[in-house]
Amino acid sequence: MWLLPTHASFRAGLACALLSVVLGMELSLQESLLLKSLGLSTKPSPKTPVPVPSVLWRIFQKRKTLPSTNKDLADACRVEEFNVPGNIIRVFADQGHFIHDGQPQRLLCLQKRLYFNLSVLEEGERLTMAQLEIKFSHNSYHTSSQGQVFELRLYQTSQMSLRGMSSHEHGRKLLVEQSFAQLHKSLLFNLSGVAKDWRTYSRKASGELQSLCASIDAFLDTSLLVVTLSQQQCKAARKRRSAHYAPLTPSNLCKPRRLYISFSDVGWENWIIAPQGYMANYCLGECPFPLTAELNSTNHAILQTMVHSLDPEGTPQPCCVPVRLSPISILYYDNNDNVVLRHYEDMVVDECGCR
Repeated sequence: MWLLPTHASFRAGLACALLSVVLGMELSLQESLLLKSLGLSTKPSPKTPVPVPSVLWRIFQKRKTLPSTNKDLADACRVEEFNVPGNIIRVFADQGHFIHDGQPQRLLCLQKRLYFNLSVLEEGERLTMAQLEIKFSHNSYHTSSQGQVFELRLYQTSQMSLRGMSSHEHGRKLLVEQSFAQLHKSLLFNLSGVAKDWRTYSRKASGELQSLCASIDAFLDTSLLVVTLSQQQCKAARKRRSAHYAPLTPSNLCKPRRLYISFSDVGWENWIIAPQGYMANYCLGECPFPLTAELNSTNHAILQTMVHSLDPEGTPQPCCVPVRLSPISILYYDNNDNVVLRHYEDMVVDECGCR
């Protein structure tokens, strides 16, 4: 026996299917808009996630442990650890390669081309710091004779695409030249000036590193830490610095309610490193007549409640909305698998009011 659907049930099923499609499209659109506001073109999907640099972990943990009452007092548009303006910190992994052909017939045993893709920096970001780190693993070098000196030279090359090309074919500028009696575990170089030039003439940074040692390519690791300032985001943040805390109100009145957002619930756990979620909160409650100072009401809202009391059908009550929000910091992988620490404003509802 076959049961044929009635016209009513068929129409109901079709309506549910259409509703599901529409809701899916709306969610996709909302996700795209949110990702764009976070500085991402699409949802990242890191293929081979790199370890989180220790410097980003330290800064993230320090901001995470700040008391909530102090987060607004801290300058969200400054990286205190480096004493520079900024609210976005990225660590770019070196995508360059070692040059094994045409090496000089002396003690110089290595040349490496450094390549950092800076195209992910947005147009509105101001670069305030660029620091190159050259890291050597523990006990990874040795001296063949007492008094041997290690020499390191860092050049800026004028050619953007360096793969397979001899370093003598293109002009280069010496940026750093240092000698070491012993290689340190990690060397840091300030390249802020040349990094700004890289953004002016090219969206990608490149250079050449020469070093003196034996089998250095087995333990050398290079990366570029870049601090930028999203000026539009920080201008909006400064306007909210004068906000204040409101006293407690009865439960049925307008006030913040608890809401925890888990990134795994929205399918973002693969690219957001930390936190796993956060207390976002939301506003809910009544804005009754007469409005009091505890409800953070504007003059307009006070007058609107007065008119509403005289004409309830023609004039709605004011709405309970966020009037003070605080930021959080998020550690994540971007669309190029770089590790990014970014400070985001307006993520946590701290105070509500009638508007």
